[in-house]
Amino acid sequence: MTKVNVGVTDTTFARYDMAKIAIKEMEDNTSKVNIVRYTVPGVKDLPVASKKLIEEHGCEIVLALGMPGPEPIDKQCAHQASLGIIGTQILTNKHIIECFVYEDEAETTEELIAMCEDRARKHARNVLRLLFDREWLTRHAGQGLRQGHPDAGPLKP
Repeated sequence: MTKVNVGVTDTTFARYDMAKIAIKEMEDNTSKVNIVRYTVPGVKDLPVASKKLIEEHGCEIVLALGMPGPEPIDKQCAHQASLGIIGTQILTNKHIIECFVYEDEAETTEELIAMCEDRARKHARNVLRLLFDREWLTRHAGQGLRQGHPDAGPLKP
């Protein structure tokens, strides 16, 4: 069986190793993938890391993990990174699933860790679904599914 290359890119700026959680989640849920990890300094480096994973390492999809800080400049850098990730998806015609957790999203360290773990796991599962079970996503369209927070649920059950 030929495995599908899946890229995971993360940063040294992040204060939690979400890539480790995401990789374990994917490895626990399938034997059909070969994970290629590429760590960069910060979120603005994620677009080129993602492109390199796709073009130089043959990845079919990339999970880009980042943890922007709480300051306005951090949010601006995250926005710039998001635009770069979107552009890279268009250039490569491959999905790059962005998984950012902002440091000021939670009140306590414990809540922030739980959010990092939940979001990384759920995005990792979505990577696998995009590769192997897109119909699952279609069946759950409009259901208010959330990553890092409780599901919101549909507006009309």
